[in-house]
Amino acid sequence: MEEFLVFTVRLVCVGKLKETYWREAVAEYEKRLRPFCKFEIRELPEERLPSDPSSAQIQAALEREGEAILKQSAGQLIPLCIEGKQTGSEGFARRLSAAMQSPGAVTLAIGSSYGLSPHVKQAGEGLSMSEMTFPHQLARVMLCEQLYRAFQILNHTKYHK
Repeated sequence: MEEFLVFTVRLVCVGKLKETYWREAVAEYEKRLRPFCKFEIRELPEERLPSDPSSAQIQAALEREGEAILKQSAGQLIPLCIEGKQTGSEGFARRLSAAMQSPGAVTLAIGSSYGLSPHVKQAGEGLSMSEMTFPHQLARVMLCEQLYRAFQILNHTKYHK
């Protein structure tokens, strides 16, 4: 097994996991990731908005959330956004491997239900999980599984077939 323990993978998420089953799923992947990296999750509060927010209110909230995301970021930033590049599991593993070569850390950012601020999107090369839209809680679980899969690919295990 390759040694990745000095490498930090930080997940910065706007909002909390509400349901127990989502928290349990993420906790399982946190446990599985421990042998490969220092895995951190930083949950940030979602900005409060009125029930029918204006475009300006949404943009202002995204900017405040974006500032908080950037403050919590370390190393290479990978924002998860629809405009990002789609890749397969092997491509994601290569991207993670490349990130491990220099800064010692990678931060993956998941925004609120309104997405991410343009500043966050411009601060790193975006990643799109799919053309489909997923609830942010499910996206977090899926991202954790893909991180685990990426480390399995990099270590040439049988997990990824």
